[in-house]
Amino acid sequence: MSAVYYHMGEYLKALSSYEKSFVIQQQSLPPNHPDLAASYSNIGTMYYSMGEYSKALSFYEKALVIQLQSLPPNHPDLATFYNNIGSLYGRMGEYAEALPYFEKALVIIHELLPPNHAALANSYHNIGEVYKDLGEYSKALSSNEKALAIRQQSLPPNHPDLAHSYTNIGEANCNMGEHLKALSFYEKAIEIRHQSLPPNHPHLGDSYNKIGEVYNSIGEYSKALSYFEKALSVQQQSLPPNHPDLAASYNNIGLLYENMDDYSKANSSYERAVDIGQHTLPSSHSDLQKYIKKLENVKKRL
Repeated sequence: MSAVYYHMGEYLKALSSYEKSFVIQQQSLPPNHPDLAASYSNIGTMYYSMGEYSKALSFYEKALVIQLQSLPPNHPDLATFYNNIGSLYGRMGEYAEALPYFEKALVIIHELLPPNHAALANSYHNIGEVYKDLGEYSKALSSNEKALAIRQQSLPPNHPDLAHSYTNIGEANCNMGEHLKALSFYEKAIEIRHQSLPPNHPHLGDSYNKIGEVYNSIGEYSKALSYFEKALSVQQQSLPPNHPDLAASYNNIGLLYENMDDYSKANSSYERAVDIGQHTLPSSHSDLQKYIKKLENVKKRL
């Protein structure tokens, strides 16, 4: 049941279910039992999804300690934990910390699994994310294209992981200035997500944001605003009120209003982004610094 809640985007219900199972396991299992590691990981993933990254890291690290004691060094479960910790560091803005974890996972997966296995695609996907955040967009595109090629061979055509690949390839193209190419990939992603996810799932909010960003970049502001508002509506229904993705949405709306020379509305949106970011992100996080700079700049134009 926990997994069902998670895939529906109902993270609080999933967390509660995982915690109840974990209490039972603690009473009946030795402290280094692999099932406890799985529970630590599941609870960590819920906190990750809710944007509570320091709590997530604590649970992932507890899981990894158990697995390093109980598993051989090339066990596939270790690759999963390395990927989880790498993803978490990425969300915390610590990209140089994230990359070695993803590379450790990739080494294990290459040794153990066939070349079209979904786990290999996930590793390429994760490495592509880090390269994107480091600003190495051609490397990001290459990694995500490898992930997509594997997923197209091994997954049904409306699988959510294909939507992740289309989104990441779109993002790489957008960062390289190829906005129309990006839009075509984002539209493929949102078509899959509409078919495979409930209407208020956070990943749909992500797709709406990405499409809005393209329209904002090419000056189609009314379309951009429509997509940003859809994204915000989904996120407000499905995410905690201080989730970092909400800050990103308010930042997008602020940027749009700034482009439209509506500095009062831009100021209000940037203030919301900064407020959320200060609650949930490290003070040195690049996203938070970006929001603060945007707010400072727009205040000068009021």
